[in-house]
Amino acid sequence: MVCDRCIAAVMKQLDDLDLPYKSVQLGQAELTGDPSPATLEELRTKLNNQGFELLDDKRSRIVEKIKTTIVNMIHGNKDEEFNLKLSSFLEEKLQLDYHYLSSLFSSVEGITIEKYAIAQRIERVKELLMYDEKTLSEISYDLGYSSVQHLSQQFKKVTGLTPSHFKELKENKRKPLDKL
Repeated sequence: MVCDRCIAAVMKQLDDLDLPYKSVQLGQAELTGDPSPATLEELRTKLNNQGFELLDDKRSRIVEKIKTTIVNMIHGNKDEEFNLKLSSFLEEKLQLDYHYLSSLFSSVEGITIEKYAIAQRIERVKELLMYDEKTLSEISYDLGYSSVQHLSQQFKKVTGLTPSHFKELKENKRKPLDKL
């Protein structure tokens, strides 16, 4: 789950199945009881039909927490979080060794945590460019880039376009966060 609409969709499915829950947040839902295997399978089917996945093994839950933490960091945009190295940030938030997190993420997702974080940052840059409310310099600062040049180089490497050319196209070249 990567947005408020995702949370609302999951809550609706839980309500439809009369599954009591303590909380539903980005990437996780905490149930108050133990549903039957049949109810869990029905929930899995309903969630799959909406493009979600029910994660019930430890490895998948950790990978989902990594993704959610990175999305919250980049799209929540708290300046102090960009001052930390990604590895230190994830270790602090998840209370697990970064080497373990990195190996697990790569084995499950097929890309590195760093590449995932870069893809998220570039999607955020695209979003901000489409809004046309901030300069590239402001976007660069807000997202913790060391310089506008670094942002531009990374943007071109990922998208094949410069930020200014992307902005000129005015087409929706963004990807949904859950498709990254």
